[in-house]
Amino acid sequence: MKNETLLQRRKLLGYSHQDIADEIGIDRSYYTKIENGLIPSVKVAKQLGHHLGFDWTIFFTNNSANNA
Repeated sequence: MKNETLLQRRKLLGYSHQDIADEIGIDRSYYTKIENGLIPSVKVAKQLGHHLGFDWTIFFTNNSANNA
C-alpha cells in the first residue's frame, strides 16, 4: 500500500525522490520503495521524519501507510 502521507509531505516541500534520497544518503530506488509501502530501517525512518517533519515512529505502528 502506498504511503500517501509521505508522498504528500514530500510534494508539499517541493522535493523529488532523488532530493530526499540524496539528503539522507540512500538510493533513490530505496526511497521510492518506502513511498510505495516498504517499512524503512529505524535509521532511515528517523532521517525521513527529521527531514520531512513528522514522527518517525509512524512507520512502525498499525496502519503505518495511512498514518505516516
